[in-house]
Amino acid sequence: EVQLVESGGGSVQAGGSLRLSCVYSGLTSGDTALAWFRQAPGKEREGVAAIYSRSDSPSYGDAAAGRFTISQDNAKKTVYLQMNRLQPEDSAMYYCAADFRGGSLLVPGGYQYWGQGTQVTVSS
Repeated sequence: EVQLVESGGGSVQAGGSLRLSCVYSGLTSGDTALAWFRQAPGKEREGVAAIYSRSDSPSYGDAAAGRFTISQDNAKKTVYLQMNRLQPEDSAMYYCAADFRGGSLLVPGGYQYWGQGTQVTVSS
């Protein structure tokens, strides 16, 4: 059984930072993409960042805009999203996704497994 468990969300003031973590288990593919998406109320889910499990070449969506960094620790089976200079428009539920099946890395439809999400709220 594949499980993705996100943590690290919370409430911060504009300009602050958060680091999200996603611990995964049960993945059988040796090299799959892991990604972070976010979804605000009334908006579509959008890709934030993605990385292949055996690569350190990340992909970023427009939302990352040079403020976010995706990284991974394969020994801990954990993928991180460091978010700096947060703004109120970054407020959303952030989801971890895994087991990329094709298409664009930053499009939700390409992923088979999803976590439950962790809420990020940024106040002005």
